[in-house]
Amino acid sequence: MNNKKIDYTLFKRLLQYARPYKKIFFFAALCVLLLSFISPLRPYLIGRMVDDFIVDTQNQKMLLGWSTAIIGILFIEGLLQFVSSYFSNLLAQSVITDIRKKLFAHVVSFRMKYFDKTPVGALVTRVVSDLEAITQVFSSGIMEISGDLISLTMVLTLMFISNWELSLMTLIPIPLLIIATRIFARAMKKAFQFERKQVTKLNTFVQEHLTGMSIVQLFNKNKEEYERFKEINNGHRKAHISAVWANSIFFPVVEMLSSLSIAFLLVWGALGVSGKSDVEIQAMYGQIIAFTLWIYQLYRPIRQLADKFNVLQRGIVRAERIFEIMDHKDQKQFSGGQTDVDFSADIRFENVSFSYVDKVEVLKNINLHIKSGDMIAIVGATGSGKSTMVNVLGRFYKHQKGTIKIGNTDINDINLPHLRNNIAIVLQDLFLFSDTIHNNITLGDESISRERVVSAAKAVGAHHFISKLPGGYNYSIGERGSVLSVGQRQLLAFIRAYVYQPEILILDEATSSVDNESESLIQNATIKLTKDRTSIVIAHRLSTIQKADCIVVMDHGKVVELGTHKELLLKGGKYKNLYEKQSFKPA
Repeated sequence: MNNKKIDYTLFKRLLQYARPYKKIFFFAALCVLLLSFISPLRPYLIGRMVDDFIVDTQNQKMLLGWSTAIIGILFIEGLLQFVSSYFSNLLAQSVITDIRKKLFAHVVSFRMKYFDKTPVGALVTRVVSDLEAITQVFSSGIMEISGDLISLTMVLTLMFISNWELSLMTLIPIPLLIIATRIFARAMKKAFQFERKQVTKLNTFVQEHLTGMSIVQLFNKNKEEYERFKEINNGHRKAHISAVWANSIFFPVVEMLSSLSIAFLLVWGALGVSGKSDVEIQAMYGQIIAFTLWIYQLYRPIRQLADKFNVLQRGIVRAERIFEIMDHKDQKQFSGGQTDVDFSADIRFENVSFSYVDKVEVLKNINLHIKSGDMIAIVGATGSGKSTMVNVLGRFYKHQKGTIKIGNTDINDINLPHLRNNIAIVLQDLFLFSDTIHNNITLGDESISRERVVSAAKAVGAHHFISKLPGGYNYSIGERGSVLSVGQRQLLAFIRAYVYQPEILILDEATSSVDNESESLIQNATIKLTKDRTSIVIAHRLSTIQKADCIVVMDHGKVVELGTHKELLLKGGKYKNLYEKQSFKPA
């Protein structure tokens, strides 16, 4: 498939998003069409006015009337330009709003595996700047290019009707202009492809390094990372300069060729007066004025066509990136349809295997029965598969073998939003938004009242520290909750889980990075949260899970031991070794 075919297909696909706005589209198109017909008529009328009412009769009354009419035409042109521009941009913004919503909804439906492999900066570039480039396809691409083509046709028609010999002479430079335009278009396409790669590269680098600035400074890598930034920034500069270079050559060529057409017109005028009478010479004045205006109207759209073609080309290149994401289905979390599920029922892992990378299994033939209302603790060394188990239970990743059931229902058959509404996960590396404490707890759910939030905070033991903050629950915590301690951020995550009252609760190493005082609060919060609901606790500190109904010991993706704290100590196996390494005395 060649590039023209690809561009046409993408362009056609973009136009489909304009269907809901047909009225806006056709009104803007009508204004562009009228403008394209009216503008070329103005030089013709000016030429007639010069011949009939200045050179010939010098009728001041008729001259005033025609001048007024031409001023009226100019006013109509200005009005049509305003209306067409406004509605073209209205159409563009409406279409891009729809595409952005669809794109974002599609992206958030992906499994976590997609985000593991895709830089955040690249996604930000596509959702924001790439879509802004597509906006110009509708605002200054489709409409104005169509209008310019119609205008060119009208100008050429009127020129040949007026004087075909003079038209041919003034159009001598046009073949050169067509060749220059084709070369320019090819150069700009390459420049835009290079530019898009460099923009993505720069955005990705900046996003990652601003997010990880603490690591950069902690390891004193400021200078090295600055040098890397300079290199990427220079590539970004080079990409833009390549486009500027093509523009710097092309537009002077257009100006030179338009001046050449004017020169041919003047030569024709000079040669045309030879051997003619005064009356015949005077008859040429209006025609020369009209042709001079037409030449400017001819070259200006051609020059703008090339510029607008660049905009269109840039938009198509960016659209290709957008549709690449929209067409990505492999990582999409296809929802089941079942909502009639008893989440208070037992959970069963039956011969479950999972791998992040092909042929490298992280979970190996897991069989586990979690009884309703029990608190299950999962322990093991780093990389043993603890967090992976809860990831597949929440369908953040899809297990390749076996089944996971809640009651008698396979989790893949459960409606995904319904599943997530009934499972709450408190992560070790939790994420907080740059917003108020209240909004971070409710996540924008207006059905959760302030009273409910305060009640949950009191139950968890966090109300005291929140009430001391300026503004209390309306206090803005900064990006990722940077103004709060690790323990305070963890408590907010507990409150978030508490207000949603999930049927199944998962705590993923919630106390691994907190101080002793915060750990005590979190342990109390854990007791509140796990009461009367099925709970899965991934533990790093074994002191926090001694009261669990069952402890699951994992090693290299397999369940190697099951039992209570006392039972596992008596076995003298893997759990006892882990317990003794943490220097805990047996109870």
